Amino acid sequence: MSTTPISWLGCFTCGTDNRCDAMALTKPNQQLRRDLKEAAALLKWSGVDLMKMAVRLSDAGFERDAMELLTIIGSFPDAEDKLAGYADEVKAGRIARGKADI
Repeated sequence: MSTTPISWLGCFTCGTDNRCDAMALTKPNQQLRRDLKEAAALLKWSGVDLMKMAVRLSDAGFERDAMELLTIIGSFPDAEDKLAGYADEVKAGRIARGKADI
């Protein structure tokens, strides 16, 4: 069985067309990396949805509430970047899930 993904399917772990280092990760570390990337994506889309809500609040005359929501949304990109960085560290082998973490 080949570990190289079929080129038209790409790598299921990182979503690229290349064979990546993630293929060498243990199953728990692959799952950790997927979970981190999923959490980062969830923050990104939550920010998009909350931004739409802030616009509607502002249009409805609730500018103070909209501003509070924008303040919360403002912290999302930093958290997204941290999670993506942790996922990269898992891929590089600098962060690993131990047996006690499973």
